[in-house]
Amino acid sequence: MNPARRQLIEGGVRVGDLEMSAEDKVWSRHSNDKVDIGEALAKVIRTLSKTLPLSTPLRTLSIGSSAEPQFRILQSASSGGLYLLDLEQTALDIVRERTHRQCADNVTVIRGDYNEVFLNAKNTGAFLRNRLHGEPVHLITLHHSLYYAAASKWRRIYENLARTILAPTGAIHAVLMASESEDPHTTTWLYNHFAGKFCGCHNDQDLRKFRDELAKNRLFRGAQVLVTSRPVRFTTDEFTNLMAIIWMILLYPHVHRYTLKQREEITEFVYDRFWRQRRPLIQMQDHLVVYRGIRQRGLI
Repeated sequence: MNPARRQLIEGGVRVGDLEMSAEDKVWSRHSNDKVDIGEALAKVIRTLSKTLPLSTPLRTLSIGSSAEPQFRILQSASSGGLYLLDLEQTALDIVRERTHRQCADNVTVIRGDYNEVFLNAKNTGAFLRNRLHGEPVHLITLHHSLYYAAASKWRRIYENLARTILAPTGAIHAVLMASESEDPHTTTWLYNHFAGKFCGCHNDQDLRKFRDELAKNRLFRGAQVLVTSRPVRFTTDEFTNLMAIIWMILLYPHVHRYTLKQREEITEFVYDRFWRQRRPLIQMQDHLVVYRGIRQRGLI
């Protein structure tokens, strides 16, 4: 192996030690993920706005994405209150400083684990009373947040949200990486290939499958349950940036502890398949929207 290649490979292996928040900043800066989420979110808000009376101020609960760029869309649209529930204190501190500086009085930050709140009906009721002032919200967002709950728990979370938190006219918007892909240049394929090879794991967090489950659920009878997929591209001029995202996608080291030899194999694969060929990393992204109390066909 020539010295230049070896240096890049070694740097790509080491960058796996970055904090996930730092990796996410790289992803946000060099991909169109947040643009994709913003476009879909705008369509959801537009659909709600066509149904709700003009005099009704929109109320929103954002779960797990407090400091993300879509905060600006949500803050300006949610004159009735924007509630940001997040477990990461650093992200909440960023929002708290921003809202204080910009006098955004409609924003409330709440630190907590949404699994602890919404997997339990009693806790969900307490959250409505104590955190949302007893008033349901019209919009709930789960942008890349369902990663942090097992797919087997999604149904209970959605049922508690629908019974207690969501207003009679409202929407729940979730975004996740697609769970299946045969394209070796996608994040989904990379995860299923390497996590499967080294850890015996496969991505079972499938919003399309969950859509079918919700459509059969009596609680969502009469609701529109819509799903769509769109490609997101990640490009960068730095190999370490690319590898930072690879480790984030492969859940190293927080979930999967790949050995040094395995990390070297992964890094060399990415170098040969992506970096040398200057190919973008693609993420097929699923959007799931549940519309309740909406007569016209909802946008997504």
